[in-house]
Amino acid sequence: MTEEREHYEAVVVGCGPGGAAAAARLADHGVETLVLERGVEAGSKNVSGGLIYAEESAPYTIDDLFEGFREEAAERPVTDYQIHNIAGNKVKSYDLTDLHEHDTDWCDAVLRRKMDSRLEARVHEKTSETGGGVLTNVRVNGLLRDDGEIVGVTCDELDPIEADLIVAADGVNSELARDAGLMDWEEPDEWFQGVKAVVDMEPDVIDDRFDIDEDEGAAHLFSGDLFEDVRGGGFLYTNEDSLSIGTVFHLDSLVAEQAEPHELLDALLTHPVMAHWLGDEYDEREYGAKLVPDSKKVAHREPYRDRLVLVGDAAGQMQAQGPIIKGMNHAVTGGALAADAFAITRGNADPEAAGRRYAKLLEESGTMDKLRPRRYDLARTVGERDVVTNAVERVLDSRVGSLALGNPVADRVLKRAYNSPFLVSMIPDTRTGYVTVPAIVGEEHGRTIRWENGVEPPSLEARIGGLTYDTDVGNPHIELLDDSAEASEAAVYACPVSAEDFGGGCYRTEQVQTNGDEETVVSLDTQPCVECGTCAIVADTAWEHPRGGKGVEYREG
Repeated sequence: MTEEREHYEAVVVGCGPGGAAAAARLADHGVETLVLERGVEAGSKNVSGGLIYAEESAPYTIDDLFEGFREEAAERPVTDYQIHNIAGNKVKSYDLTDLHEHDTDWCDAVLRRKMDSRLEARVHEKTSETGGGVLTNVRVNGLLRDDGEIVGVTCDELDPIEADLIVAADGVNSELARDAGLMDWEEPDEWFQGVKAVVDMEPDVIDDRFDIDEDEGAAHLFSGDLFEDVRGGGFLYTNEDSLSIGTVFHLDSLVAEQAEPHELLDALLTHPVMAHWLGDEYDEREYGAKLVPDSKKVAHREPYRDRLVLVGDAAGQMQAQGPIIKGMNHAVTGGALAADAFAITRGNADPEAAGRRYAKLLEESGTMDKLRPRRYDLARTVGERDVVTNAVERVLDSRVGSLALGNPVADRVLKRAYNSPFLVSMIPDTRTGYVTVPAIVGEEHGRTIRWENGVEPPSLEARIGGLTYDTDVGNPHIELLDDSAEASEAAVYACPVSAEDFGGGCYRTEQVQTNGDEETVVSLDTQPCVECGTCAIVADTAWEHPRGGKGVEYREG
């Protein structure tokens, strides 16, 4: 190695929950740890739906590592959990308390800017004691190699840094995971895309409308035909003085249906079922979006290469299985286990010793079984075949389907099925589970909602205008490699800040004359980009993050 380079025992890239857990645990082990964060502070680049779990079976929870976390960084504990099956204006709701409380010590709603920034301060305190600390506004742009072996990181703002352990906690668009060949952006069916609105609401109004006390919170999920045929659903979580309302869909389904994410969010916001909770005054604080890895398909069983280990979204550690939506808790577990693996193998000359031990700890702790249940692999081999799906859909679409799901026995069975972690973790990713069955259940068992919903969501232009950007003028972070409609038109509707009839977003189409023929081409403006990474998958682009401190800055997250 080159002695002139700066060297730390460990470098952690990203200070979200996974990176914070890794850094805190490394500091506990006395490891000299430097944390590099791309945002102006931790959380300024992050969006999540907003629930963090403490699982009884997990080897680590966030409050194990950061005492007082819930009082300092969380919003409200979730004490009421329901799913709503919607068919037109009819809604059938099921209590998900049994599912929610399965293996759960506690579950809190959070907002990422507040949570991550609190964690950053605690991490800086702990890592400073071992000779490291946290540096913000630093983009790590790649891996440093010596004779082909990963030995450190390279940055836009700093000279290369060597380390004995590199923890990539740089999120779903991890540049380090891609550099190491551990992640690709080839398959839209391996990803979800979520968009979220943070809605202003006084605490006492939340208490009244959701019938909860000030130390209680509610979580509601939505599925059925309000999103037409797009596979996915919606959510609403209560925060201390706001609501987090969003939608999450399979990215391949968004592309296939040519659905625009902001319109799907508006379909939820304006549905009659939301009228009682939202009232007549709607004040949207922030609009955001992110990609979500589908852990059933992409969670790494061996998330390491040389001295590099992946944690959190970078490792695909996001559990989205029907109404089970858990990600941040697994990132915490992954980060802490990666740190423990390094401590156990410290001094071992084999550069992959820590990585192998980390993978072993993920398996032995049961984390991988939660992320990639083998029963899903078995179920999808049959349940996701087109011939099977089409046959099931034909039956459900007939009178037989209504009779089968519309009787009282089916109602009781469905309630139990929704609350079974075993069953929901093996639901095939087809239209049947997300749209068809919920819509039939809503139609057959639901009550008609007659409330008037007066919500008028902001336009996409207003939503983009409400965000904060520090544009890196003259240095776009995305390059459109192929502007043909065939290669890149999907970005016009799948990008959460673009739309076919809106010219102010990232992507748009235009007609050009070429050799006497008219041709549709796609153009790109990166200024309003929210850095979700959607276009990297659905369009032909060269995609990287903006430099440190540049780009979008979320206030809520």
